[in-house]
Amino acid sequence: MIHDVDINMKKFLLFLLFSVMVKITVYGVELKSPDGTVKIEINLSDRIYYSIYRDNILLLEKCNLGIDAGHLSSIKNIKVQGSKFSQISRKFNPVVPMKFSTIDDLCNTVLLNFNNGYAVEFRAYNDGIAYRFITNFKGDKNGKVKIMNEELMVNLPDDYLLHVQPAKDFTSNYETNYLHIAAKKWKVSNQMATLPALIDTQKGFKILFAETDLTDYPCLFLKGNSVKGMEAAFSKVALEDKQEEDRFMRITKEADYIAETNATRTYPWRYFIISKDDRELLESTLPVKLAPKSELKNTDWIKPGQVSWEWWNAASPYGDDVNFVSGFNLETYKYYIDFASKSGIPYIIMDEGWAESVYNPYIPNKKVDLHELIRYGKEKKVDIILWLTWLTVEKNMDLFKRFAEWGIKGVKIDFMDRNDQWMVNYYERVAREAAKYNILVDFHGSFSPKGLEQKYPNVISYEGVRGMEQMEGCQPDNTIYLPFMRNVVGPMDFTPGAMINMQPEVYGGKRPNSASVGTRAYQLALFVLFESGVQMLCDNPTLYYKNQECTDFITQVPTTWDETKAVKAEVGELAVVAKRKGKKWFIGGITNGKQRDLTLDLNFLIKGKPYKMTSYADGINANRQAMDYKKSDQNVNSSSAIPIKMSRNGGFAAVITEM
Repeated sequence: MIHDVDINMKKFLLFLLFSVMVKITVYGVELKSPDGTVKIEINLSDRIYYSIYRDNILLLEKCNLGIDAGHLSSIKNIKVQGSKFSQISRKFNPVVPMKFSTIDDLCNTVLLNFNNGYAVEFRAYNDGIAYRFITNFKGDKNGKVKIMNEELMVNLPDDYLLHVQPAKDFTSNYETNYLHIAAKKWKVSNQMATLPALIDTQKGFKILFAETDLTDYPCLFLKGNSVKGMEAAFSKVALEDKQEEDRFMRITKEADYIAETNATRTYPWRYFIISKDDRELLESTLPVKLAPKSELKNTDWIKPGQVSWEWWNAASPYGDDVNFVSGFNLETYKYYIDFASKSGIPYIIMDEGWAESVYNPYIPNKKVDLHELIRYGKEKKVDIILWLTWLTVEKNMDLFKRFAEWGIKGVKIDFMDRNDQWMVNYYERVAREAAKYNILVDFHGSFSPKGLEQKYPNVISYEGVRGMEQMEGCQPDNTIYLPFMRNVVGPMDFTPGAMINMQPEVYGGKRPNSASVGTRAYQLALFVLFESGVQMLCDNPTLYYKNQECTDFITQVPTTWDETKAVKAEVGELAVVAKRKGKKWFIGGITNGKQRDLTLDLNFLIKGKPYKMTSYADGINANRQAMDYKKSDQNVNSSSAIPIKMSRNGGFAAVITEM
């Protein structure tokens, strides 16, 4: 046990108490964040237990962890062989900065080495806690070991409120509505949940739980344990699977273990972002700090940007400037390229239908004439991203080389719908192979980000969200949780930009006249609030031309940022952020089904400088007619306090420039 550490070690640890704020007690290890506000107590007996505090308030109590590697099990007979304490202090620049172009990474760490071939590293940040396993097992003749299971129990000292995304099984595509449930009501018989999960302690603190640096290991799911806690669930290794239709491979036979992996390795980080102000969730970069470093030496070719997308509006431009039959054909795609070129949009996506068959990615649809579109796009400075099923990619992994030769810049890969070790490895194989040929990757029909986008920053977005594809099923009362949960863990392919907007009780949208629930100002705000390396413009170019002043705002919103400032935030109610790119600030705010009045303080602006703000607010009739909005210009400065009235399911968007 930890109290068996010798006297010299104790003296050494007392010195570290003053330098990195850690100490050994008679009960175990205590680790504090650099500012002393976050603390984790680690105790060892039959298992490894930990409790988490912020501001000396107990938030998670006697949670336990362990890895079961069969006869190498870490769950029993634990003895500490050594402890190492240190501090990380660095600055770094993400290749694709979603919140900040420079990130300060500061934390205190402890590494506990055990007698049975593994260790656990804990980190304490000013806004959270993280841990990961490290193994050094002997392994078989190939250096492999079978992981039978991972023990992870999150114990809640009180009946906390949980915000989770339910999953009926391990084929989840992470597109269900969030469930809001008291912990004691989440029974073992209920559905599992995906990550991230948000825990409302009802004590003024919220905890976002998720994972990152996931490689060669299955995704973590959560399930209730009939008391007041959550425990882990994992898809087991697939021994046999069977193809269904043209895009699914269903597991038909499982092993009795969750992974077969290298005996010596690090495992995924499990992390807890702890906020006492909901704004902290909107600004957190903890997932980026914990993610692996980029494997790519040259990243200059990785160019995030906006994308014109034809699927949501069924490729249906119309009007005086459309003198051709619209649809999935050459003339229509040229029209999309023209719109992108005029609007400064660097990409278009060609969704299902560009190829003659989904099975063969090498023969384009004759009506589309892909090679002519590539040529035309280059002439107009617009590049092309192609949609594919994951199964087609798996069976044609050399397509990245071919696409690069054609001049294709990216792929949108869809319908993975699995979360086992093999599928996690598939994501990484794709990212690595695509990067060889300077191809960007957008994973659709996917799990949520788990660090691969930092290891291979050519992975510039994931779906894994209940987004606008769901039409009427995408409701602001659910979407309001996304800035606090899904988008915290990484880029999110929500596909905003609807120009037909409706309140829920009068919704009547359907392709080609697709519509969104929520106001026009709400849609504009999403481009600032939501983060994605390929931010879609989901609607018809015809409608963007007809609503040019809205289009002018949307197309000037960056997809990467230098600075993020959360202005107003209340989980489940409203989110307002200000983001800076260079000298320009953009503001985006949304609310749920409640109308509200608030004051926007512009104290993040440079003092003494004059600015001009162009804003888009809900119109006086937006409660009934969701397309009603008001554009206005005004002079502002750092002392300005701007009154804002948001309609139900409404929003506010603005751009601020120096005068």
